[in-house]
Amino acid sequence: MKNILEINKLSAGYGALRVLHEIDLSLNEGERIGLVGLNGHGKTTLIRAITHMTEWQQGSIKFCGEEIGGIRSFGAGRRTAKLVKMGISVAPQGDAIFPGLTVRQHLNCGAFTKIAWKEKEKRIEMIFDIFPPLKKLENSLVGKLSGGERRMVSIGRMLMVDAKLYLIDEPTNGLAPKIYSSLLKAIWELNLNNSSMIIAEQNINLLSKNVDRVIGIYAGRLRGEVGHVELK
Repeated sequence: MKNILEINKLSAGYGALRVLHEIDLSLNEGERIGLVGLNGHGKTTLIRAITHMTEWQQGSIKFCGEEIGGIRSFGAGRRTAKLVKMGISVAPQGDAIFPGLTVRQHLNCGAFTKIAWKEKEKRIEMIFDIFPPLKKLENSLVGKLSGGERRMVSIGRMLMVDAKLYLIDEPTNGLAPKIYSSLLKAIWELNLNNSSMIIAEQNINLLSKNVDRVIGIYAGRLRGEVGHVELK
């Protein structure tokens, strides 16, 4: 089984604040990992560190065998576009939308690579198949959509590229159970093929039986795996 992500001794933070403390984590091809922890304990920072969006970080991050980590003390976001082209795609925490753009325009934004742009119409139809409510809303301004619909747009935009690693940060945050249930169902039914996924979430029960491993994070440190038996 091919290794997609290998993190060793990763520390990262913002300004003088250290959020992550020597994180070690590996992810294999086709694997889904659930990252569980309360707000402020490092879930989002770990995702941002993988995509070079923290203010500083140190430690090794290997993506498909290539080093993308190392010591970095400035330039948050400078390498993010390159990482997207390498095969990392993200659905950030919250809506992460441009209120004045339509659903279709948002999805077009996700077709960042040359291949995705050439196939954007076919890929947009694929997103509409995954999230049927978006089809009727394709020309609607995203800022006028409901919270659940905006979250579908954000995840759909992430899926516009054929990534090797998908990072989803708290997709259910702020949504009612009735709304997020269909959203999660679509995520679990995604065929990863040779790709992998990390999904950060506060509610451990939402991940039960839907991911290969659940890993806890507390005060910026990974707390080991939680078995499905313990999740019941």
